[in-house]
Amino acid sequence: MKNYFLRRILSALFTIFLIATITFFLMKSVPGGPLTRERALSPEIEAVMIERYNLDAPILEQYFDYMKGLVTFNLGPSFAKIGLSVEELIWKGMPNSFKIGALSVLLIIILGIPIGIISALKQNKPIDYFVMFMATLGVTIPSFVLATGIIYIFAGKLGWIPSFGLNSPLSYIGPVVALSGYSLSFVARLTRSSMLEVLRQDYIRTARANGLRELSVIGKHAIKNALIPVITYIGPMIAAILTGSFVIEKIFAIPGIGRYFVESVTNRDYTVLLGITVFYAAFYVIMVLLVDVAYALVDPRIKFNK
Repeated sequence: MKNYFLRRILSALFTIFLIATITFFLMKSVPGGPLTRERALSPEIEAVMIERYNLDAPILEQYFDYMKGLVTFNLGPSFAKIGLSVEELIWKGMPNSFKIGALSVLLIIILGIPIGIISALKQNKPIDYFVMFMATLGVTIPSFVLATGIIYIFAGKLGWIPSFGLNSPLSYIGPVVALSGYSLSFVARLTRSSMLEVLRQDYIRTARANGLRELSVIGKHAIKNALIPVITYIGPMIAAILTGSFVIEKIFAIPGIGRYFVESVTNRDYTVLLGITVFYAAFYVIMVLLVDVAYALVDPRIKFNK
């Protein structure tokens, strides 16, 4: 088991290294630079900033400087938000992204899995048709369309919730619902299909034939095995949601990581763009590792042997 985790950790570190390397050279290949502005800087100021941040150095020297900073968690300064470093922006935006992300994940797990189980147990019944209709609708509607509709109807027309920011408990409703809409629908559909497949297995028929109560068959045997593919999806989903949705945070004017990422693209703030990309990749890789650990807890057939 120790060897397994060691291999996975080394693989995760190598993956993050590759992502940082590829993203760095892609940034450098894009025309323009971090000092490119609609209102051009004076030659004197531009020369001082180029010298200050070593932007005129050979690209390989800049790359090794960045990788050394990455190892020491020094991601460099933001060129658009003067006086702030990339790590300061990440720590500043992370609480807001994590708040709406954590609430969205809870909503997806608390509603998506039970809804999928109930739909499978009531297959071809009215409740099953209703759940599948709503789930299909949720999967097909893009999050930005759902967010725009929430703002227009519930914030603009009805005035039930604020249209931007996170200044009150009600202000979380819009971004949380918009952020969780697709994943909630997908988890419900995935749970239903996985549950139906498990219920057709021979060991479920054997358990019922041996006189076990239906509640015991469903709770101890069916659900546990049906959750394996759901866990596969939920792990990376948590990483994506907790690090923030770029579009949702921009629509609801939430100062989170996603909003800073979008602004870094429009402002050519390459250090912020690169830093958030590496941060997202690291978080994603960690969640995938935790999914593998969760497999062993859910399915006793999985062992970390050779």
